Amino acid sequence: MYNQNIHGSTMNDSVGSSCCAQGLQTYKDVKEYYGKYLKSSKDLKTNACVAPSRPLPKHIRDALKDVHEDVSSRYYGCGLVVPECLENCSILDLGSGSGRDCYMLSKLVGQKGHVTGIDMTDEQVEVSKKYIDYHMKKFGFQQANVDFVQGYIENLHSVQIKDKSCDIIISNCVINLSPDKRAVLREAYRVLKDGGEMYFSDVYSNKPVSEELKKNRLLWGECLSGALYWKDLLQISEEIGFSRPRLVTSSLITVDNQELQEILSDYSFVSATYRLFRLPQGTVNENCQVIYNGGITGCEEELQFDANFTFREGEIVVVDEELGAILKNSRLADEFLFRPSEKGGPSSKCQPKKEVISDPFQLAQEARNQPQSPSSGSCCGPKGCC
Repeated sequence: MYNQNIHGSTMNDSVGSSCCAQGLQTYKDVKEYYGKYLKSSKDLKTNACVAPSRPLPKHIRDALKDVHEDVSSRYYGCGLVVPECLENCSILDLGSGSGRDCYMLSKLVGQKGHVTGIDMTDEQVEVSKKYIDYHMKKFGFQQANVDFVQGYIENLHSVQIKDKSCDIIISNCVINLSPDKRAVLREAYRVLKDGGEMYFSDVYSNKPVSEELKKNRLLWGECLSGALYWKDLLQISEEIGFSRPRLVTSSLITVDNQELQEILSDYSFVSATYRLFRLPQGTVNENCQVIYNGGITGCEEELQFDANFTFREGEIVVVDEELGAILKNSRLADEFLFRPSEKGGPSSKCQPKKEVISDPFQLAQEARNQPQSPSSGSCCGPKGCC
């Protein structure tokens, strides 16, 4: 059921008649910046989308090694968006660029899975399409399980991506480049299956970005002036119907350029990874205890679900109502045992001792104040993400 394309063959370059003039100019500027100006990650002027590498699970390292160098060199992401439990899944990459993440994921989902990348930049889509045959031969697949379309992430209808056709949506430092974040999240919700997940890294601001700053073409292209205020993400996603965003990782972004520092003034930015789930209508939320069965590739003994919950094989964890519903109704359901929470029942070493953190600036500051062990959920570092 997963190896069928999730879209038709029609490509439409329109973003809809409702887009304002400023929005259309933003599309034009971003396409020019990423299509004609940037030839590699070395051309970026800030470190918002580049950071030192960090240890990764072996299966991800192996998949990345197989990606063609020409594709990898054009990678401008702000986090490594690789959720767990991917086998046989249908995945959509919003703003797929040169296709690095898509090719990595195409190996991880296997021959029965499928990955589609959508990007509005002609030059990037051309590069990504060029290496389909190369990667399929590299992975030993008999037929292609990845494809790329030119289009806009605010209007997935234009490339005929169907309702409830995706198990997972990923996005890597792209939503901040969109002038209409609400439309992006609305479309993502539409095409996700019940129980489906949007797992994405992006840049967020500590307060709403001014209209004046939004007009700075360089800072928009560098992922800063288009950043969403983090509290607006929580509000918009819940209004659309998603479960409450689950914060996974967060890192403070530093801007070393003196001129840009003066322009940004008292603005602060983080690179953060969130998880959003589309739960079935009528889902009942109940407190429960869960036990991770173990064995997920790359997380055989320990699964870091988000910044607040880490599940170790065989260990009892008391989870909040919404997280219980997410685990029961998503692709992760078979990876856990569930039982009702009971007073006087077994205690859990992993039971949270503090409020659930949703503020990426709070998490980033805590990460700075104390050493953290490497996580497979993201590759974010103190100066952004790789």
